[in-house]
Amino acid sequence: MNNARSSKWFQAPGYYGFSRRAWLRSEGHPADMFDGKPIIGICNSWSEMTNCNAHLRDVADAVKRGVLAAGGVPLEFPTISLGEMFMAPTTMMFRNLMAMDVEESIVANPMDGVVLLCGCDKTTPAQLMGAASANIPSLMVTGGPMIAGEWRGEELGSGTDGRRLFDMFRAGKISEEEWCEVESCIARTAGHCTVMGTASTMTSLAEALGMTLPGCANIPAPDSRRMAMAEISGRAIVEMVEKQRLPSQIMTRKAFENAITMLMALGGSTNAVIHLIAIARRLEVDITLDDFDQISRKTECIANIKPSGKYLMEQLFVAGGIPAVMNRVSDLLHTDAITANGKTIGENIANAKPLNDNVILPRDKPLYAEGGIAILRGNLAPSGAVIKPSAGSPELLQHRGKAYVFNTRDEMMATIDNEDLPIDKDTVLVMRNCGPKGAPGMPEWGLIPIPKKLLMQGVNDMVRISDARMSGTSFGTVVLHVAPESAIGGPLGIIQTGDEIILDVPARKLEVVLSDEEIAARMAKFKPAPPVYPRGYKRLFLDHVTQAEEGCDFDFLMPGYKG
Repeated sequence: MNNARSSKWFQAPGYYGFSRRAWLRSEGHPADMFDGKPIIGICNSWSEMTNCNAHLRDVADAVKRGVLAAGGVPLEFPTISLGEMFMAPTTMMFRNLMAMDVEESIVANPMDGVVLLCGCDKTTPAQLMGAASANIPSLMVTGGPMIAGEWRGEELGSGTDGRRLFDMFRAGKISEEEWCEVESCIARTAGHCTVMGTASTMTSLAEALGMTLPGCANIPAPDSRRMAMAEISGRAIVEMVEKQRLPSQIMTRKAFENAITMLMALGGSTNAVIHLIAIARRLEVDITLDDFDQISRKTECIANIKPSGKYLMEQLFVAGGIPAVMNRVSDLLHTDAITANGKTIGENIANAKPLNDNVILPRDKPLYAEGGIAILRGNLAPSGAVIKPSAGSPELLQHRGKAYVFNTRDEMMATIDNEDLPIDKDTVLVMRNCGPKGAPGMPEWGLIPIPKKLLMQGVNDMVRISDARMSGTSFGTVVLHVAPESAIGGPLGIIQTGDEIILDVPARKLEVVLSDEEIAARMAKFKPAPPVYPRGYKRLFLDHVTQAEEGCDFDFLMPGYKG
């Protein structure tokens, strides 16, 4: 069997080969465990600080069974884990750190292949980024979505329905007791959010890229089929090592175009735009915002899943999951793209017919006529911005209104519910200094709350603009990732309260009604703020993070970086 990489450690002549075998035998392994067998690393992002991934130790055990059955030697190792709900200031600050951890752990240790165990939002792209750079045979096993909550006869999607009900609580439409009931039942199992948030999006796109076995992404976390899939994946990685099937051979330009098509068909998270660009650039695949917009214009959004639609991830799995969605849009895909199991996308999805047309909608009756995400440009976003029109209000997708500007999130949170806030339903709420360097870390602050005075009037959506990100579980007419960000001198930084802003999603336009001369005059007065972090990893982040349209990766992790 193929153990060419690990044999350099364990079959090395002299003292070091002996000592490595002896030290690993101290864990209770017999001598013949390393006699020509491939070593399979199991990269586990389990953590009790990451509730989405809290079951991954059990998933790892299932993978080990598969590896052993196929004649390999499984060795589990940990990396840092990124818990979206708990980490401050944002997990996005640490995605690149986890990617470095994954890459260096793979490169520095004696493994011939690796299985990546992921779930929560940033763990999936971080592992794919690290594996792409390490470029040894790699296979992803996702943790799966949690089971839906239920409250007073209503199915609850974690994140999305929590935000909706919280607005009702703020408006006095839900009592304190009812709100406590929601807290007790909205997240009732391990697993990531059960809506098409960032976690569900990225695990689904990992499958679309070909980096999981077919049907892996959407199996619910507590479902016994999750463990069966993990064991089968353990067997599959041994074959991948034998065939030397590498991430660079799977995650090609065609694979990324397939993933973007699926992002649009699924109505997936805007965060995926940043993550896919980052993963692609690790492999020198040049994916740009223009690719997303071109594919969006020809791809219908057909997954009727919250926050864009009605159903939850469990229903998508029962309806056929990612293979069924890919089957429905197969004419838009590169079906000859090779996947982890050695077969093409076309072979994998040939018989995966959708089983419920209410969940996976027919192409002639889509949820949204174009893809779930659109790319905007204009004098307010010269390098681009993103919006998720499938989760917005149709009447606001073409809108002109006066800006009300918040300089920071702290300012916004301190004043958003003031009764004398000079805004109405047509106001465009603008928040700046929330990007990669400005926040810093580009947190999920983009969903500016509807001001309480408007909530009381029945207003449930407004146009909101920022250089922040937004949770994939969120909804509304929200413009995000405005680039260049305000903190480095982007035009968002010179907007003043009262300026008129034009949003035109069909025309892909985001503009402020100012002359070029006025914009230039205001920009000339810009002064960047001093760094908020003087030392450590966070200072490294500030010094080297790229902008949103470049994937927010570190410049020195790009192939060809010369310093």
